[in-house]
Amino acid sequence: MEKTDALFLLVKSLTKSEKRQFKLYAGRLGGNSEKNFIALFSILDKLEVFDEKQILAKTNIKKQQLSNSKAHLYRQILVSLKLNPIHRNAKMQVREQLDFATILYNKGLHKQSLKVLDKAKTIALSNEDSNLAFSIVELEKAVESQYITRSLSSRADDLISQSKDLGEKTLMLSKLSNLSLQLYSMLLKKGYVSNDKDFDEIQTFFKGALPAYDLKSLGIIERLYLYKAYLWYSFIVQDFVGTYRYAQKWVDIFYYNPQMKKTNPVFYLKGINYLLESLFLIQHLTRFRSTLNFFEEELNNQNFLLNENTESLAFLYLYLNKINLYFLEGNFNLGLGMIPEVLDEIENHRSKIDDHHVMVFYYKFASLHFGASQYEKCIFYLEKIIKNKQLGMREDLMCFTRILNLVAHYEAGMDQNLEVLIKSTYKFLMKMNELHLVQQKFISFLRNLSNIYPHELKNAFKELHRELKVFENHPYEKRSFMYLDIISWLESKIDNVSVESIIKRKSKEVYK
Repeated sequence: MEKTDALFLLVKSLTKSEKRQFKLYAGRLGGNSEKNFIALFSILDKLEVFDEKQILAKTNIKKQQLSNSKAHLYRQILVSLKLNPIHRNAKMQVREQLDFATILYNKGLHKQSLKVLDKAKTIALSNEDSNLAFSIVELEKAVESQYITRSLSSRADDLISQSKDLGEKTLMLSKLSNLSLQLYSMLLKKGYVSNDKDFDEIQTFFKGALPAYDLKSLGIIERLYLYKAYLWYSFIVQDFVGTYRYAQKWVDIFYYNPQMKKTNPVFYLKGINYLLESLFLIQHLTRFRSTLNFFEEELNNQNFLLNENTESLAFLYLYLNKINLYFLEGNFNLGLGMIPEVLDEIENHRSKIDDHHVMVFYYKFASLHFGASQYEKCIFYLEKIIKNKQLGMREDLMCFTRILNLVAHYEAGMDQNLEVLIKSTYKFLMKMNELHLVQQKFISFLRNLSNIYPHELKNAFKELHRELKVFENHPYEKRSFMYLDIISWLESKIDNVSVESIIKRKSKEVYK
């Protein structure tokens, strides 16, 4: 049985209306071969998991025909979806018009072809799609070269000028989108800079790869990719105020150009998510709360949630940030009540959410349980991450999962194997090249806990607090406190109160 068969996943992603439309579309095709793929569609729709044996038993498809039948069905479903008005957007309309114009051109109907191309170009330019507009102008040039009129001279000059301008815009867009993608890849692969050498390397790369630009002459999409590139760079160098600044610029593009919410809904959702993430990182509770409220209101309007992909992203970003609000406020026990709802939603959107984001949710759940002093449940979710050997995750999340696991075991009184756990964590961090000063001091402290007399514990916690406090705003060490608020945990041990009460107190002091 195969749960990840591409055709099976496509069939299972269809809504009731899409299935109904496909059956109507397929019914018009006729023929014996079509009957086979309709039967294949029906059995796949009923199956819980892909099962080749059941398909062969319940259809007239022979084993040697199955591969071709699946490919045929896959294509016909996509054609049916393409015809569905809900999936049609400006880009698809332009591409369709471009296809029509090409057919008319090949039939020698040059005037009709040019008329269609002019209409398509207007739509492309109004949506700032310079790539498609450039393709249209290139075809216009080919048609005009055969459709001879007295106005060809001035027309040729116009087309050459348009081609040049669009070519330059396309080149700039390509450079900015390439830079944005490279930086995003670096962030996922290496995470944040950890020393001056890393910082100098990324700064040199960024300055060298960033093309010269005049902001006023950039179109909306070029500016969007420019801000994305600056945002990834700010993330990598841990300039979270800069991250906030460019996330806000990103979202402002959609605020001043609201039609883009429908043409680029994924970018809009991602922009708001990074705005919230940056506000979380700079611990700006009031603005975080107002931005989260705005985001939820936007989602309730649902004017731009056009498909399952955007709906899944909306769930992902909304609930991750709702949990982050509990962290900022210190409402860990209150946050626990959301976990069953989130788990249900994860299951509903499972085929659209990658394992990495599921593990991020698990880390958030573990942190909520830790803040609520429910250490065994904290360990339960951390072990789900640690045991997932097939997962390619950001190294920083994998490392802090193990550090939080150490503290949770200590707090749960499960210290019989703590020494073994400390050694394995130390080796893991060394292997990942993630052992920073904060981590070294913290692991050394845990290792020596067994040698400290009970009446000396409070002074030991105070000493470690004093040593670590100086790193809270360190350019490279501060990220150690993003995933695990060690300072607040130490203060809870010193004052003999819960972590939750410490963070609540801090929140009230800052935002009273």
